Amino acid sequence: MSAARSSILGLGVATFLAGSAGAQDTTKLRGLNSQNEALAWQAVGRLDHRDGYCTATLIAPDLLLTAAHCVYDASGALIPAQDLRFQAGLTHGAASAIRKISQVEAHEVYDPRAGVNAKNVRHDVALVRLAKPIPTHELAPFSVFDGALPDGPVSVVSYGRGRSDALSRQDACHVVKRREQIVTMDCDVTFGSSGSPVFTHLNGRGQIASIISSIGKRGGRKVAFGMELPQAVSLLKRQMHANRVRPKAQVRRLGVGSNKGSTGAKFVTAKGS
Repeated sequence: MSAARSSILGLGVATFLAGSAGAQDTTKLRGLNSQNEALAWQAVGRLDHRDGYCTATLIAPDLLLTAAHCVYDASGALIPAQDLRFQAGLTHGAASAIRKISQVEAHEVYDPRAGVNAKNVRHDVALVRLAKPIPTHELAPFSVFDGALPDGPVSVVSYGRGRSDALSRQDACHVVKRREQIVTMDCDVTFGSSGSPVFTHLNGRGQIASIISSIGKRGGRKVAFGMELPQAVSLLKRQMHANRVRPKAQVRRLGVGSNKGSTGAKFVTAKGS
């Protein structure tokens, strides 16, 4: 989210992990300032609410992955689906696709009133269903990494304060610690980067290994906190399926006759009609 409402959709600040981060060979954050530069990352987009935005990523033609705190308002209430909008690959006013939202599901353990703490960071995950899928021939979703994430290089694609109208990418930052399903990274993130995908490139095309939840200090240095994803995403998919609103069945009564005003079946005799 924008800095104006950082307590809702933006990054919180955490200091609950101690220790010192060693020197890492990181790259600088760089803007993807043209559609061509952003082409490979256009399944990452901006999830907009009237009070701000977060970063979200397409993981299926109709599903977005983002942070749970991105889908709650200041009162701690879940934001209605109709009040959210997704702009895929937004670059200086042009989006690859724009979609309304039909369903929002935050992790059941996440507590929007508890603020930033270890328990919330572990469960700061949400799934958002698009009202209309984006075909895979238009945008290829990213998959969620299902392995054990090692310490080492990752990359982050995000929006953020001061760069809200175009994606930015840090080609290499690092996982510096993993503990109790919390992932600590030395990645360059800020307000609006909440929900940003953290990619591992262990198996070819980037897979989402974590998402950005909050920022904090570790050994006197700024770090970003995320979480391990596979279990949380699996639970959310089941939760989303269970809570999905099904269209009501329409019952049409069959009537006898064939007058112009009838929508019933026309019965015929053995001799024909």
